[in-house]
Amino acid sequence: MGSHHHVGFTVASRSAWGLRGAFWPVLNRVMTGCVWMGVQMYWGGLAVRLVLNAIIGPRFIFMANTLPASANVETANLICFFIFVLVLLPLMMVSPERLQLAFYIACAMITSTLAGMLLWSLIAAHGAGELLRTPTTQDGSKLSWNMLYGLQSFIGAWLGGVLGQSDWTRYSRHKNGPLLSQSFAAPLTVCLTAFLGILIASAASALYGQIFWNPFLLLLFIQTKSASDPATRAGIFFAGLGLLASQLSLCVVLNSVSAGMDLTTLAPQYINIRRGAFIILIIGVAIVPWNLVNTASTFLTVLQGWSIFLAPMMGVFVADYFAVRRRGLHLADLYIGNPTSAYWYTFGSNFRAVVAWAMGLWPLLPGFVRTVRGMEEEYSGWDNMVRLNVFFGFTVAFVVHLGLHIVFPARGSRGNSPFAKTDRGILEDEHILEDVEKRV
Repeated sequence: MGSHHHVGFTVASRSAWGLRGAFWPVLNRVMTGCVWMGVQMYWGGLAVRLVLNAIIGPRFIFMANTLPASANVETANLICFFIFVLVLLPLMMVSPERLQLAFYIACAMITSTLAGMLLWSLIAAHGAGELLRTPTTQDGSKLSWNMLYGLQSFIGAWLGGVLGQSDWTRYSRHKNGPLLSQSFAAPLTVCLTAFLGILIASAASALYGQIFWNPFLLLLFIQTKSASDPATRAGIFFAGLGLLASQLSLCVVLNSVSAGMDLTTLAPQYINIRRGAFIILIIGVAIVPWNLVNTASTFLTVLQGWSIFLAPMMGVFVADYFAVRRRGLHLADLYIGNPTSAYWYTFGSNFRAVVAWAMGLWPLLPGFVRTVRGMEEEYSGWDNMVRLNVFFGFTVAFVVHLGLHIVFPARGSRGNSPFAKTDRGILEDEHILEDVEKRV
């Protein structure tokens, strides 16, 4: 929708959910963005600590912790967290379209870091380690269901980014501009990165006797073991720079800018993208993310399982745009907040989308609650539903949304019209219309 109609996620939501109903998917994205902003800023702080550890050496690596255990964060990590925030602030002042070169550089840096960590671990361990050759501890249906769960978890982790990709694809100069990256580059790099991460964790486990799934923790552990070794300090310095560039890019692209765009919908007369981004950053700091990362395992389970809410939303969007509207939109009506708009539906909300989302969600809730409470060991039908939550939620919402539009067709559900001068709403001013057409 973004590359074809040049509308972002907040505006695109109005076609499926209604002018007022669109606030619901937008709020979901904003909340998720706030939490991940905090978590990724904390990880960015760990990248800063890697760099400072390498520069300063043992004095900083073994800095005394002056905070109580209840703080759930060490003094050095807290200092580095706020250093990361200070580094991030000026980047948030730059317009998103001017950051393309910086993102290219960050991509090259994190790719080099990943390749370097892979080569070092495989050479130092004389192979990929025993983890890859460890036999499974499960068999039969449990193994099958867990394999499906791993696949859908992998997909579900990216649903938030996929759902809001129109925030970025709307800047495309060509309708099919994002097609190559969406179809090939993104799936390939995501799968390859995950596989290389497994190789690094397996090889490192052979060296240190424990498994580190988080690269920050692995490198911090290595620094404590080889604090004075010049080669180790140099290698981790450059690795830390790569991870720092990665976290800065993620905080800008996936959190501050995207969630900031969404936040503008709530009060557009007061909040623009930049102000929204700063609000997201403030909330990200206020949630004290080190508490979430270091102690709140239940909360992280909920956050990781958020795909049960996003998958039905994705089903609604796909069904509405491709099956109901057949890729056609009345663009002017997306900006008209009164009953004359084709997307006003019933009091500004599309009950078909709400019902479809609820039908794709409720069968997943019992199993989700069991997972959060740690009861999923005793397998049941509800647990198996959660292991298929992305596929189930998407499919059910898709079918129900399409079915309701067939049974209860909405006015203006088909057709395609560009921006045009109208006396029905906010586009009645010629100067506003000309400005919108220039930007599109």
